[in-house]
Amino acid sequence: MRFSLLRTLAYLAGGLWTASGGRKRIEAKQLRNLQCLVEKVRTTSPLFARLYKNLGPSSEIRLSDLPVTHKRDLMREFDEWLTIRSLSLEQVREHLSDIEKIGVPLEGVAVFRTSGTSGEPAVIVLAPRFLEYCYGITLARLDRTQWRLALEERKSGVKVILTGGNGHFAGVGFERLMRQILPRLTSTRTFIDAEQPIASIVEKLNAIPYISSIMTYPSMLAILAKEQEASRLRIRPFLFRTGGETLTDELRKRVRSAFPDLKHDIVDTYASTECLVLSFSCGSGRLHVNEDWVILEAVDDAMQPIPDGTLSSNALLTVLANDTQPFIRYDLGDCVRFHTDQCPCGSPFRSFQVEGRDATLLRVGEVTLSPLIFDLEHEEARRVQLVQTGQNDFEVRIEPVDEADFGTAIQDIVRKVESAFHAHGLQGVTVRESAEPPQLTASGKFHEVLPWRNGSSPS
Repeated sequence: MRFSLLRTLAYLAGGLWTASGGRKRIEAKQLRNLQCLVEKVRTTSPLFARLYKNLGPSSEIRLSDLPVTHKRDLMREFDEWLTIRSLSLEQVREHLSDIEKIGVPLEGVAVFRTSGTSGEPAVIVLAPRFLEYCYGITLARLDRTQWRLALEERKSGVKVILTGGNGHFAGVGFERLMRQILPRLTSTRTFIDAEQPIASIVEKLNAIPYISSIMTYPSMLAILAKEQEASRLRIRPFLFRTGGETLTDELRKRVRSAFPDLKHDIVDTYASTECLVLSFSCGSGRLHVNEDWVILEAVDDAMQPIPDGTLSSNALLTVLANDTQPFIRYDLGDCVRFHTDQCPCGSPFRSFQVEGRDATLLRVGEVTLSPLIFDLEHEEARRVQLVQTGQNDFEVRIEPVDEADFGTAIQDIVRKVESAFHAHGLQGVTVRESAEPPQLTASGKFHEVLPWRNGSSPS
């Protein structure tokens, strides 16, 4: 798999040029990229040729002309979806079945799978051009402070990547891939598997003499903050990078208190395996869409656009930088809200916030609850998880601190969960203790609350 530094620099230069022209230049670039992508897919992807056969000329296409696409439909026609005709779903699945091939290219492209948080996993194919986009556009969106931070991060110690997934997930797979392609760029990075017990993670982090930064999920960052507060973890990174989940203001404050040596607020990104560099975080702490190469639409239940400032029921993603596996008006499943004012950082790219995804909400009868209503903290538990095993049935699982009183801890948490249900008017809910340990998602993320899905146990 060939990685071109020249094309990476072209994305960097193009990204800087587009941003310098303000909204007018961004929107013009986005439209040109969209029309080029539509022309490519209708001539090289049999699936999109059928979807777009009744549309007008590609040079006159607007986003609203295009139909919404869904993961299930695309995966069902995978062999007709890609614009490279030599790669079949059978080949990809055989490759993904071999754990030794994590991060190893197949037929000149990278292949990953999603965790299936929304109920169904997808197979993702990324060509070298998309990886060049990832690096080039990321550099283009750094401000002066972030440039200085990146340089200091590289020379001040080890960059730790703390993610997981016992399979071909982007968290570990992308890192292994880039170690093969750009070994010098990744020489100062260390990977730690998030799936192991917290005590082992703490031991490995404490054994690293100098940690410059840690990149992980917000849920894991919350655990690190707790371990640091309890003095079991003793590290002094100056930067945290997060992604893959919603980062709350409460967690930001807690992390700043637990790690006073931080030189920069947490750098949070919003992305997905379908688009690894979907947005960027600015110096003011807001998320901005890379609009020259990505389109993110906030829509209602009928997939119609909603006004800025309104929380969406769903989000549609169009990845203009991936013409190998087209994601065009793709049902992403997340709830987002675009800001109505310009960001204080002055960026011309639209800013937004993420509220999570519908798949993480609990439903008890006619009542819908956010996972945030539950206080699952306990000083004698490293990890706590509330699992919905039926519409009105829940169980609590914990990973206790060494020498902790398991029984007392789990009983206390059960009582707190019961109180939360009662406070929301739910009286017929059963909450039980479980001897099962907390479980991670297939991609190594930890969700404190696991909803019941479609009449079956959580995945």
